[in-house]
Amino acid sequence: MITGLDHVAWAVRDLDAAVEGYSRLFGVTPDWIGRGGGVRQAWFQFPNMALDLIAPESEGPFADGVRAQLDATGEGLWALAFASDDIAADAKLLNRRGIKTSDPAPVSTQADDGRTRQWTGAGLDPKATGGLRLLLMAEASPPWPLATPAAEAPVTELDHVVVMTPNVDRALAIYGAKLGLDLRLDRENPKWNARQLFFKAGGTVIEMAAKIGGAPTDEPDRSGGLAWRVAEPHAAQARIAAAGFDVSEVRPGRKPGTHVFTVRNAPAGVPTILLSAEAPEAAA
Repeated sequence: MITGLDHVAWAVRDLDAAVEGYSRLFGVTPDWIGRGGGVRQAWFQFPNMALDLIAPESEGPFADGVRAQLDATGEGLWALAFASDDIAADAKLLNRRGIKTSDPAPVSTQADDGRTRQWTGAGLDPKATGGLRLLLMAEASPPWPLATPAAEAPVTELDHVVVMTPNVDRALAIYGAKLGLDLRLDRENPKWNARQLFFKAGGTVIEMAAKIGGAPTDEPDRSGGLAWRVAEPHAAQARIAAAGFDVSEVRPGRKPGTHVFTVRNAPAGVPTILLSAEAPEAAA
């Protein structure tokens, strides 16, 4: 079964610039930088998932696909990868549930420092997943080392991923009925003209957001951004501002006692907010 979110993969044009920017934003350094399949990648491992930055470097199907997306839509979400404790069984089940899934296959990537990184993955057909690229990943054993803190008040982990959907029923069918994620909350927020579905995925949450009352369409889902946790929001806001980012003031969160602020110019243009460490209502 799916046990959580393994990683979020983001396509970027300049890997070195993205690594430098995210190192400043997070207050941590990546635990792994390497290459394989014609791309360079950097991996920021947090306790509940990882951020995988991907940039094309040479030729090959993987690199060509990333390059085509960058040319078509610019930097953005490449894939959401879910952790599986039995990837072969999950791939078989998803095929039976109408989501065509490739056979699990090994992947090997060479780190710049000579280490080899290996894992097993399977891809889901985007035509059956609302247009987003979704992956299954075998859980790594032993776990990858965590990114190393390099500054005070670092980002501690991912709180939730936001996905914008034009079709709530499709999202419920894919993420709930077929992927088997736990729908913790379904609510409407008239102030934002938003309906929000919160699916628990291990130690994080997938938030599907749609306009209230909008007629459903077959248009693809799209990324709405990432929300990260920090232990000390005021200290983190001051550190990130000092690192050169355009940040909002710290404001009260939806739950009493929590706080949130926005980073308006996060690397690779990712819509980004940072929250105090308490989990949102949906993750309780």
